[in-house]
Amino acid sequence: MIELELGPEVAAQLDRARGLGKQYLRPLGIEADRNRAPVPPEHPFFQLAWQMGIGQPIGAEEPAAKAHGPRTAARRGVLLAEEMSYWDRGMSVAMPGLGLGGPPLMSMGTSEQKERFLAPFRDRTAPHWAAFGMTEPGAGSDVAGIQTTAVRDGDAWVLNGAKTFISNSMRADWIVVWASVDKSLGRAGHRAFIVERGTPGLEDMRYEHKMGLIAYESSSFTLRDCRVPAANLLGGEAHYAGRAGFKGAMKSFNATRPAIAVMAVGIARAAYDAAREFVRAQRVATTRTQRAREKLARMARKIEVGRMLCWRAAWMADMEQSNEVEASMAKAFCPAIAQEATGLAVDIFGEAGVREDYYVEKLYRDVKAMDIVEGTGQIQRVVMARRLVGLP
Repeated sequence: MIELELGPEVAAQLDRARGLGKQYLRPLGIEADRNRAPVPPEHPFFQLAWQMGIGQPIGAEEPAAKAHGPRTAARRGVLLAEEMSYWDRGMSVAMPGLGLGGPPLMSMGTSEQKERFLAPFRDRTAPHWAAFGMTEPGAGSDVAGIQTTAVRDGDAWVLNGAKTFISNSMRADWIVVWASVDKSLGRAGHRAFIVERGTPGLEDMRYEHKMGLIAYESSSFTLRDCRVPAANLLGGEAHYAGRAGFKGAMKSFNATRPAIAVMAVGIARAAYDAAREFVRAQRVATTRTQRAREKLARMARKIEVGRMLCWRAAWMADMEQSNEVEASMAKAFCPAIAQEATGLAVDIFGEAGVREDYYVEKLYRDVKAMDIVEGTGQIQRVVMARRLVGLP
């Protein structure tokens, strides 16, 4: 039985997120969209949110939390991710926190690495960010094809390569960067390194302009003879027996995909609410409003199904059960229904739906990326086929 009740503490955190969303996330998301630039890290809102304990709704709890009862990190992440994305998905990713860099550190890192790299994030004096660097110009969904190399040189590793569309990397304290020690080994050659801001050779940081989700920065950078201390090899040498490096990446994705998928549900819900209010404002029932109501009912049904897929995958992650198929199901289904929902919302608004001063136009642009980030829908279907029907 899937446990949906997470207690009063989570309910209070959700209320705080809802308040911040209404007052800050949506207005700042709209402002960033109009300015065509992400919200800068020094914006006072980030300081406020950090002091309130509200950060990116993706990551993992520290192992010590497990001693106090059943794990709830994945379900909490899903709950907060939907709510914050409802107000603005771009702003939810722009929030300070470990983000996608958290799960690999938690699951693969040594005790010393966790203590060293988590310490700043326990301090609520000033906001901090982390990042996850897998995607490359020639390796997106096919993460096995990464070309960045890592060569051991004394007490350091030398990294060379390029990463692209890495969220928050320009403001991150550190980035989990994936590289290969031997490309002939394929997945077995993968390693993860923590590259700290200011490391010589971490160069060419540049902001990538996107069609939507403007509020957070997607950045590209180059690793040019970038010397990373051997102590920053995530998990240490002993961790990489067999295909542990690639498996570590996949485990991270399986932990975070439910939260990424439910962000699409949040966008769909925002589109549904906007369209419903628009229909309610039509005082005289017409054939058009009847068709709109049918579209709203269709949107509502699929939003509920998508949410439950995410909850199931997150619950399994918290129970430490294998959730690869369930996480891929959620990731394949939710962006598709969110794209449908935003499209239907634009249809309901009619000619007003494509005007920039109506929110659904922004949602329509924002939602497209949800099918791409953390593995496209096509890749998720390949993952499911491999597990369910034995596709090689």
